[in-house]
Order: sequence, then structure tokens, then C-alpha cells
Amino acid sequence: MARTKETRANAAPGAGTIFTLRAIGLVLVARWLFSMSQSQMSLSTAITSMASSPWACINLVFLFLLIFLPGARAVAERPFHPLPQWLRQALRLFAFLGFLFALWSIGAFVASAGWHRTMQAVAATNGWLLAAPVLYAAVIWICRPLPLWRTNVAARRFAIGRYAVSLDPVTRTVVVWAERRKVGQYDARELSVRWANGPDPRPTPAPTPAVVFGAAGEPGTSAAPMGSVAAPSLARSAFGVRPKVELLWDSPAAAGHNRQTVFRAALMTEGDRVAARALDTTLRQV
Repeated sequence: MARTKETRANAAPGAGTIFTLRAIGLVLVARWLFSMSQSQMSLSTAITSMASSPWACINLVFLFLLIFLPGARAVAERPFHPLPQWLRQALRLFAFLGFLFALWSIGAFVASAGWHRTMQAVAATNGWLLAAPVLYAAVIWICRPLPLWRTNVAARRFAIGRYAVSLDPVTRTVVVWAERRKVGQYDARELSVRWANGPDPRPTPAPTPAVVFGAAGEPGTSAAPMGSVAAPSLARSAFGVRPKVELLWDSPAAAGHNRQTVFRAALMTEGDRVAARALDTTLRQV
């Protein structure tokens, strides 16, 4: 299949994520430098105080990773994961620590100074007192667990939670990814979907179209097979638990590995439910 040439006007998916993270890092650095310039400390005194502060060292590492993003590369095959897995987890951890520290600092200031002086401080800092936690929260949101791609039934790609499933109709193989980590490659005829229904599952009236596996050149069909299991609804149970779906691998040739769970994911969104049912229908048609 012909691939579109990547140009400045047609950037690879994921370039916007890299740009956003670097922009947030530059804003944090600019604000930090501005705060240091407002203090009456010399450069050597500021460097000495930063070296003796563990929190300042953590911020320096976080800002270095956020601006330079070592190993980050926008690739069309993984539009939601332009960052290496270790970098994504590190940024998420540091941003979470920064978010907690910002909330604790603001809460302590409000408790000691009161709301009136807090609003004066927000106005004096041009809203930075509220913008800083928002920027840390934005990094946490951008680096949240995501699958490699969106669900595309025609291309036989499915996304359920943070898991991505790719099906090859020629070789009848299935590749499963957990974010950017490859879980394994399996025979499609040895995989099945099991629905961990909630307490009140309701069948879905309209079936989701799926593409049948077949030999090269054979037309597929979108008709759902008889006896297919309806996906459970997304209604929470009494304890707030979402319905879950499991991908099972049952290989008679793998001694000691029969009936293993490849992954178990909660159906958090309607897209997860539709993708899980389409995957179930497609696997039943192998």
C-alpha cells in the first residue's frame, strides 16, 4: 500500500503530542527563570540553593526530559505513542509529583493566608498560581495509558482500553500490544473473547460489522454469525465496577499454556465496547 510522504504540511501522527509537551516544558522553564530573576540572589547562590534542594533537582530532571524528549519520534504506525514507554512513564510520574506539590503549596497558602490574600496572590502572579497545577495535570493527561491506534474494523485493528489488537487475514495471526509493548503473536483460531458481564447485562440490538478472515482475494462478509454473544452494557454495578472483557488463548499444541488470558480490560467507553464486540465477531468467523 502506498504511503503518504511526510512533509512539514503533512506531519506524522504524534507530532502534535511532542510539540505540546515541549511547549509546556518551555513555559515552565520561562516561569522558573522569571521567578529567579525577581529574587535578589546571584547566579552562583541560586545554583547552590538548587543543588541542595531535592525538589529543585527533581524539577530539573523533569524539565530536561520534557523539553528534549530523548527517543521521541512521531511514526504513523503508532500515532498515540511517539514517546518511548520509559519516557512516558517518567514524565507521568514527575508530573504527578509536581501536581501534588503544587496542590499542597496552594492549600497550605490558602490555609495560612485566607482566600482574600490568595486571590490577591493569583492576580499578582497573573494567574500562575492556578496555571502551574493545570500544566502538570496536562502532562499527566497526555501521558495517560493509550493503545497504539484507534479502532478500524476495515483494517482489522482494534483498541480496547490500553490494548491494541491487529489481525492479519492472510496468515491468520493476531498481534497484541499493551501500549507500546508487544504482548505476543497468536494464531487467530486459538483466540476467543470472553465477556465478564456485569450484574445486569443488556444485549445490543444492532450488530457491529466485522470483516471475515479468508484467503487472499476472497471477499469478506459483514454478517454476524449465529450464536454470537452480545456485549454487555456500560452501566456500572452497585459498587461502580465496569464490565470487563478477556481475550483468551487456548492452544492444544502448547503444553502447559492452555487457556491463558492474553489480557483483561474494562469497557470504559462506548468505543471499547464496540471494538470488543467487533473483535469477538471477527474471531468467531475465522
